[in-house]
Amino acid sequence: MNSMIIGIAGGTGSGKTTLTEQIVRRFGDQVAVLCHDNYYHAHDDMPYSERCKLNYDHPDAFDSALMTDQLRRLKAGETIHCPTYDYTQHNRAAATVTVQPAPVIVVEGILILADPVLRQMMDIRIFVDTDADVRILRRILRDVEQRGRSLQSVVEQYLTTVKPMHEQFVEPSKRCADIIVLDGGRNLVALDMIMTRIAEHIAANS
Repeated sequence: MNSMIIGIAGGTGSGKTTLTEQIVRRFGDQVAVLCHDNYYHAHDDMPYSERCKLNYDHPDAFDSALMTDQLRRLKAGETIHCPTYDYTQHNRAAATVTVQPAPVIVVEGILILADPVLRQMMDIRIFVDTDADVRILRRILRDVEQRGRSLQSVVEQYLTTVKPMHEQFVEPSKRCADIIVLDGGRNLVALDMIMTRIAEHIAANS
């Protein structure tokens, strides 16, 4: 199978997931998705109180070697078992998700363009660029409503690790993008261009 790999990067709350969901909604099982967040290192040896203190926005927080290996296998036509992550426990979950090979593979995450090995595997590199005030508001709503976090913990994490790591690693990775999309899946012009390119690839390889 001649799979096309699309990387979708950008800061927290930028709209990466919205863009990914739009692609999946349009093309269904023609698209496989790997989320970098699922590849956080497991910390079973560490109590919850210590896991809460870790920097989850640094490249070293991710098991990118595992993601790279599974991405290669998926592109080669193999079925993989992707790890999952429990945000309420700050740790990798026991369950895995079965991901089938597909004509299009979307790789999504804040730091995927900062990793040279992952970046080299991508056919199209997209960076979703959204104003910082919009991103932090989206992150607060998501983490409080969906991930069981307190408002104070979200703000503290943003100021101590999220913002400085964004400035050090995420924002510079924008230079590696082929396409910069303002406001993710809500940018209808950019979305139409991306959808057209995906449709052409699927048609050419069907």
